[in-house]
Amino acid sequence: MEEKKQLPLRTGVGIILLNHQNKIFVGKRIDNPRDSWQMPQGGVEENEDFFEAAKRELKEETGIKSVKLIKELEEWLEYDLPKNLLGKLWQGKYRGQRQKWFIMKFIGKNDEININTKNAEFLDWKWIEFQKLPDIAVNFKADLYKKLKEKLNSLKLN
Repeated sequence: MEEKKQLPLRTGVGIILLNHQNKIFVGKRIDNPRDSWQMPQGGVEENEDFFEAAKRELKEETGIKSVKLIKELEEWLEYDLPKNLLGKLWQGKYRGQRQKWFIMKFIGKNDEININTKNAEFLDWKWIEFQKLPDIAVNFKADLYKKLKEKLNSLKLN
């Protein structure tokens, strides 16, 4: 346990992508194919602008380019990896992620979505009601997704 606390958090971004019905894009990860889904997210390269990193990650993971920014969440959100993943992800350099989240509107059509990208991360995707976020996440991201659901509730999207 002491070893875990010594590892830093990886700096990352996350994307809450809303369609025209305010449903959220989620993908089923290739490396965790049980019934857990997640929103697009990823690391930030050195000196990269966070919003640019979010758009890059979205394109890399989903092929999506047609978006407009609704809101950048002010605070940073974090999660820790469970013991069984420590030392396996990110070459064992990090204990979890510290993320800047962006709410974006998808302004394209569903045929723009392509999860079969160069370095594919998802094996399936769907649009869900944002209230379901905590229920679809892997256990170690459930609290993070609860916080994101609360943020979306406060925006009164319906």
